[in-house]
Amino acid sequence: MHTRFAGRETLFTTLATAVIFGAGLLLVPVLAHHASGPFYDPENRVDIQGIVTRFVFRNPHAYLFVEVPDAEGEIIEWQVELGAPISLRRTGWTPDSLTPGTVVKMTGSKSRAEGSYGLCCVRMTREDGSPILSGGRVEEEDVQ
Repeated sequence: MHTRFAGRETLFTTLATAVIFGAGLLLVPVLAHHASGPFYDPENRVDIQGIVTRFVFRNPHAYLFVEVPDAEGEIIEWQVELGAPISLRRTGWTPDSLTPGTVVKMTGSKSRAEGSYGLCCVRMTREDGSPILSGGRVEEEDVQ
């Protein structure tokens, strides 16, 4: 009888190990995702308007690059961090939603890195205030 139970113990140990390993694989992406708070200052909201130069629609986050004139008229390239492409697709975004040359207006949290021009957690519209997507949302959720 002892060998019958030994086989069950081995099966139980193998199954338990597989379950724990599988759960670990599911948790890794969750733990790897970062909050925006350490990188962007929610107390330092800025408004910008500029011309889209690139829209990078790939994991882990989509990025929008926008040329914005500063107070002296010098062109500064801002990097705007958006959500994950899968989340953006759920709200109707595609890689073609913003093409180079499109003028956009945005309000968002400025990057904490001194001398950088980064923006996150944005409210974005076209130049005339209309949504980027016809009937679509103009504000990305402020997830931290």
